[in-house]
Amino acid sequence: MSAVTSRSRRSVLAVPGSNPRFVEKARGLPVDAFFLDLEDAVAPSEKERARDTVAAALNEGGWEGRIRTVRVNDLTTEWTYRDVITVVERAGANLDCLVLPKVTEAAQVRWLDILLTQIESAVGLERGRIGIEAQIEDARGLVAVDEIAAASPRLETLVYGPADFMASINMRTLVVGEQPPGYDTGDAYHYVLMRILMAARANDLQAIDGPYLQIRDVEAFRRSAGRTAALGFDGKWVLHPAQVDAANEVYTPSQADYDHAELILDAYEHATKVRHQGAVMLGDEMLDEASRKMALVVAGKGRAAGLRRTAAFTPEEE
Repeated sequence: MSAVTSRSRRSVLAVPGSNPRFVEKARGLPVDAFFLDLEDAVAPSEKERARDTVAAALNEGGWEGRIRTVRVNDLTTEWTYRDVITVVERAGANLDCLVLPKVTEAAQVRWLDILLTQIESAVGLERGRIGIEAQIEDARGLVAVDEIAAASPRLETLVYGPADFMASINMRTLVVGEQPPGYDTGDAYHYVLMRILMAARANDLQAIDGPYLQIRDVEAFRRSAGRTAALGFDGKWVLHPAQVDAANEVYTPSQADYDHAELILDAYEHATKVRHQGAVMLGDEMLDEASRKMALVVAGKGRAAGLRRTAAFTPEEE
């Protein structure tokens, strides 16, 4: 896993940028990442004031150990360029990523990359350090997702935006995160999720699932998160403190799976470097190079989540 993809994003908290009370409360939640929102959670009349609140919140700190992110407005609006300039000029040293919503083509990501580079050069920030997260929220964005995923070395994640996406394809439902009425076979969102996941993995990016809007139904949130975690997604947006623990749990490998993955890595390394064999037995399990690659995924997610192994390898276990 690269340095970017190894950063844990199991839980990504949405925080309205115009609400100081919510911003302060967010500091105490055990999330891996957060984004201070300047887009959908902020009324048009509050957009300019929210920029000041967001920049101040980043500079005040209290976010230790978490990925610090701001979602700017989308490029069809008049607010985007000023969102980027204000936040990065005032608080760029305390910012890890910008979320660009409603991305429909690679040129939009490149625009943000160029603007970030100009601001970094102007104010003396390290060039290229601030990352980009691209949110895929409609049919055009999904069709172009491969080009979007390869658009910039700053890109760290692709994020699925379910509500706008469902509206863009005229899906007949008002419930985000559940199967649409009448769809009783399979998963109506499987193709969308897999397209985003394939584009992300082909470009060494993380894939993040969007929010579940029924915020007090934690078991339903857990089911929704479990489907994308099973596919390989790295995390999910959370809208309420009640969803945080569930997200962290669902996107973390179990202790048993993590220990098993570390044992596979140790056994395979011993076999190839000490015994000079390409295949090895671990108990009743035959391991080879493909096993090593699968174990790297689980071990990497466990390490990023802070798990510590509880089982040690000895050569006799082969």
